[in-house]
Amino acid sequence: MKPLFRFLLLFLVLPACSVLKPVEDRSVNYLLDPAVPDRKLTSSSPAVAVARPSLPSYLDRLQLVSRSATGDLQMNPYQVWAEPLDAAISRVTAANLGRLTQSLNIQPVENFITMDYQWLLELRVSQFETDAEGDVLLACTWKLQPVAGRLASTQSFRTRVTPVVPATPTGPQSGRIKAMNDALAQLAQSIARSLQGKGQGTPLPGTPSGA
Repeated sequence: MKPLFRFLLLFLVLPACSVLKPVEDRSVNYLLDPAVPDRKLTSSSPAVAVARPSLPSYLDRLQLVSRSATGDLQMNPYQVWAEPLDAAISRVTAANLGRLTQSLNIQPVENFITMDYQWLLELRVSQFETDAEGDVLLACTWKLQPVAGRLASTQSFRTRVTPVVPATPTGPQSGRIKAMNDALAQLAQSIARSLQGKGQGTPLPGTPSGA
């Protein structure tokens, strides 16, 4: 093999090896989970479809979001949600409400094949991130709209949960995720009390009440 040809072959092969080299995936995927204690579901009512909540555009993204004291948003490209945040909120809220009321028929709206539910739960989230102190702030409005009936009134909800394990934008987020789960459990408790007022379901004793 001629020296010039060998040099050209080496010149072509080395970049190819560099391109094909595996890239280390440093991302950590986080998932929200129901914080209301599990218990057996025995009732067919209330039947509630939980719609995906509307989110502000800054939250409707793959990365976890934190807010600084000056209002700057901080996002770590390696700390990401394992599913869309709106889908996670509706899934967890449905699970929490099901456990609180012992109802088998509280599901995300897309899980219903037909409109065989009594209420549609509509959520509008305005904040769901950590603030400058590292606390999780959940602020939203919600409405239990009857499928057949007059327009329901809108309720507001706001809570602040301090993580047991403080989180930083670049550090592990397990404490923050637990605080987010607890905030959603408080929201579910508030909604469950409204259902109880309508004669639907029995809230689980000892569940933290909303702020």
